[in-house]
Amino acid sequence: MPFTTRLRREREPGPAGVGGPARVDPRTKDLTKRLKPGDVAVINHVDIDRVSAEALVACRPAAVVNAAESISGRYPNLGPEILLNAGIPLLDAVGEAVMELAEGTVVQVVGNELLSGDTVVAAGTALDTSGVAESMSEARAGLNVQLEAFAANTMEYLKQERALLLDGVGVPDIKTDLDGRHALIVVRGYHYKQDLQMLRSYIREYKPILIGVDGGADAIVEARHKPDLIVGDMDSVSDATLKCGAEVVVHAYRDGRAPGLERVRELGVEPVVFPATGTSEDVAMLLADDKGAKLIVAVGTHATLVEFLDKGRAGMASTFLTRLRVGGKLVDAKGVSRLYRSRISGTWLLLMVLVGLLALAAALWATPGGKVLLQVLGARLDDLWSAIGGIFT
Repeated sequence: MPFTTRLRREREPGPAGVGGPARVDPRTKDLTKRLKPGDVAVINHVDIDRVSAEALVACRPAAVVNAAESISGRYPNLGPEILLNAGIPLLDAVGEAVMELAEGTVVQVVGNELLSGDTVVAAGTALDTSGVAESMSEARAGLNVQLEAFAANTMEYLKQERALLLDGVGVPDIKTDLDGRHALIVVRGYHYKQDLQMLRSYIREYKPILIGVDGGADAIVEARHKPDLIVGDMDSVSDATLKCGAEVVVHAYRDGRAPGLERVRELGVEPVVFPATGTSEDVAMLLADDKGAKLIVAVGTHATLVEFLDKGRAGMASTFLTRLRVGGKLVDAKGVSRLYRSRISGTWLLLMVLVGLLALAAALWATPGGKVLLQVLGARLDDLWSAIGGIFT
């Protein structure tokens, strides 16, 4: 039975909502690659995290429709609040059947319903700021359970990866030479693009080995740099970046399965495989440390408990131990874009430019050649002004 008839019923005339072509994808980070302003994002994302919400906001959709619960109560995730503060309506918990909606179908969000024409195709809860605040308060009360689970996962990771974590056993050989060099690791995390831009002078002066973790490699390319290493399971990095000439390290499961390996080889790139428990950012840090990096600068990585939970993976407990393993080599550059911003206003900058121009004009007027040059420029400006006046008269 076609999806649109499954919930088919005629709706009484009511107030107009917001709408546009539906863009459907269960993976939010894949959807944002093709989401355009005015589209309706249809996702299946339990506990919308901050990074995903900021990526959605950057695409400026007309609305977001979530098949799952945007706030499950597991922990106080920040994503829904970010969407609402940006003025993007969020229709929550409409059910997984909405994922069968055909790509490009023109839909409209009106109240608690998703419409295609006059047909109701899904219904859920239209979240508002007061409802989100209440749900966040309830979620904070459940953090004790998450703390216990995090501690248990940490101990489990230590048992599984003791040899790798303590002695570097299992780290593969790579061609990229990191010995004695700085390594800049870019992860798709909070403010990672802004922080990378703020590090332009550092990159230009120290020429660190640039390591992109999945989508972080695309950020390096967007910043007009070339990554030296691309590390990850290859689920969110573009084909063009994979073929840019960087050495590729595919993060595999401990049993050797590597979902991203086939994709990389189909692009004509022969990667190195690194089987390890944990996350790809852990693998990147362990690789840089084991291969002799003098300093590891991290952009967009996860550092706090809320960020680990926001990532939505039990394996994030590994990052806590990885950071202990890397120790004093690690410099966290996350948030550097917010650390300092110029306090010089545009008015003062304009005034400084005018003063500089006046000083230059005075210097030129003091010399015969400069005086002739200023007279020629004045004549040209007078001719231009006369020509403009003639057009309007």
